[in-house]
Amino acid sequence: MAITVGVFEAKTKLSELLDKVAAGEEVIITKRGVPIAYLSGIEDRRERTRAALAALRALRSQVKPGPESVMDLIEEARRGRREL
Repeated sequence: MAITVGVFEAKTKLSELLDKVAAGEEVIITKRGVPIAYLSGIEDRRERTRAALAALRALRSQVKPGPESVMDLIEEARRGRREL
């Protein structure tokens, strides 16, 4: 669960917020109630990126290409015979 703080509070408590981020918390910074920034740990972001890539690789292994090449599909679309 993310902590939400305003800009002024984030400025005055930046060191404290960074300690929370280092401990695994996430922080959303708002300006006049509108979210403008998101703080999360670097390792957390890397882990999410790795998980997303693994999911994409799994999806790719399930998708089978059709008989046409990509260039054939592009040419058909240019000629107006097929919509993308």
